[in-house]
Amino acid sequence: MRRDTETMTIGSGVGVLDKAAAILNALENGPTSLSQLVDLTDISRPTVHRIAQSLVHHGLVGRDMHGRFELGNRLVELASAAGEDRLVSAAGPILIKLRDITGESTQIFRKQGDFRVCIASAERPIGLRDTIPVGTQLSMKAGSAAQILLAWEDNERMVDGLHHARFTPTILAGVRRRGWAQSLGEREPGVASVSAPVRGQSGRVIAALSLSGPIERLTRQPGKIHHEAVTSAAHELSELLRVQNDHV
Repeated sequence: MRRDTETMTIGSGVGVLDKAAAILNALENGPTSLSQLVDLTDISRPTVHRIAQSLVHHGLVGRDMHGRFELGNRLVELASAAGEDRLVSAAGPILIKLRDITGESTQIFRKQGDFRVCIASAERPIGLRDTIPVGTQLSMKAGSAAQILLAWEDNERMVDGLHHARFTPTILAGVRRRGWAQSLGEREPGVASVSAPVRGQSGRVIAALSLSGPIERLTRQPGKIHHEAVTSAAHELSELLRVQNDHV
């Protein structure tokens, strides 16, 4: 279904920049085909293709291994040069608080291309733990964070993401219904995790907040024990990002 670009961004009066911004906004959730960009932006196919190719030329947009458009590395460089990533800076204290409440390692994952990347973490200081250093790339085919990052995607992306995945459409339907996900040995034998969605200003899922540790400590029902703490932390982070954005 097409969405009017006026619902996505407020027009600046410079048409080509507004269209470029609409394309970048549409890519926020991950790799997107040309047809999907047309549907998401309500811009004509030739214009979307021309502007997207220009953005590729400048590094603001890239292409994945399937030829789909995705946010480019230059955007990451610009964000770093600006000295801030609101998600990372806001997540730190919340991850530490969740770690201290539960006694387990906590992380934030963001989807980048065909992977999910750990962008922030708070490790359990002692004892057996699941260590995931910041910058670690993990599969989008296994783990509760991968379930979260895929569960609210559109149908085409979901079907593609489920190919060879360790979880099923039924599991993702349960994730959407409950608002959280759990996994038992999906990513790594003996490791359990619980994750919940972090949402951006528009309500779209922009990251997954996770808690992980050995099954022997989290049990075979980690969600039953930890889902309230994890979902509460994810909601707190989402609200903090919303408030920060309102004050920009």
